[in-house]
Amino acid sequence: MRAITVTPGTPDSLRLVEDFPEPATEEGSVLVEALAVGICGTDHEIIHGDYGEAAPGEKTLVIGHESLGRVIEDPTGTLAPGDLVAGIVRHPDPVPCTNCAAGEWDMCRNGRYTEHGIKGLQGFARDRWRIPPKFAVRLDPKLAELGMLLEPTSVLAKAWDHIERIGARAAWEPRTVLVTGAGPIGLLAALLATQRGYEVHVLNRSASGAKPGLVRALGAHFHTGTVPELEIEPDISLECTGAPPVVLDLMCKAAPNGIVCLTGVSSGGRSIDFDAGALNRALVLENNVVFGTVNANRRHWDMAAEALRAADPNWLASLITRRVPVRSYAQAYTPEPDDIKVVLDFQL
Repeated sequence: MRAITVTPGTPDSLRLVEDFPEPATEEGSVLVEALAVGICGTDHEIIHGDYGEAAPGEKTLVIGHESLGRVIEDPTGTLAPGDLVAGIVRHPDPVPCTNCAAGEWDMCRNGRYTEHGIKGLQGFARDRWRIPPKFAVRLDPKLAELGMLLEPTSVLAKAWDHIERIGARAAWEPRTVLVTGAGPIGLLAALLATQRGYEVHVLNRSASGAKPGLVRALGAHFHTGTVPELEIEPDISLECTGAPPVVLDLMCKAAPNGIVCLTGVSSGGRSIDFDAGALNRALVLENNVVFGTVNANRRHWDMAAEALRAADPNWLASLITRRVPVRSYAQAYTPEPDDIKVVLDFQL
């Protein structure tokens, strides 16, 4: 069996292993044939050696957390052979903490959770993988080429779930949404915003490539430049770049009672001369909320599956700029300038 592995903490240890062991039944009763995995910044950081943790007793980690597969067997009868599925990435900690016990493992309090392809669980970039039924999400058959988009969409489904919960604190009629960054996360954030009927603006540092057209195809407005230059005052903002100046500008741009959701992870190590007191004053006097979000629980994965089912499949397909066969795995993990979403295809 083929698998794409790394040695966690060792830079540039990415390898294609041709004789990787079949998944053990202890990993889950559902046996799945891999169709594809999506590649994102997290994979590149693991390959670089920034983080990553092998499963107990293992030296290598199978990467890949944006999965798409087809069920081979499920002795429990929860799923049927041939069902299209994606695997939920995070599993609850063994204690479990209060949130994990409630099925909200995305909000784990003690950090003992595990994650496929990232932390303590083998990933999905292998010919076959196993998973417990409750962590397998059935997909609409129309997503047979697109289901690997479910994982990043689940992060945005969680973001919107929390935005709407926060908004319910008072009478609130938001109209304008600003998304910063037109990568996969930003574009999917804009998709979910337009599905909710908002006036959507997307700000990206460059107008080259397919991104402006993808934004406009949603009925949203595409911008370049800086946040302060925009002639809008967003009720809802989703920051999808992790760039510190953009994060700060976005917090300053929020409308009264506005909500700013941070989805991008900053690299750190950069200082900015900034008037924190003025920002604090604005946040307090205007009842603004700034919060961060990462990962997702089963409820959000189901919400994401419905969002993708309702989306235009041609638009979703346009997000995938390269499909690379497993034998050419090194090309898949080498970024190219016009990439949006790169997919490692196990069927090519």
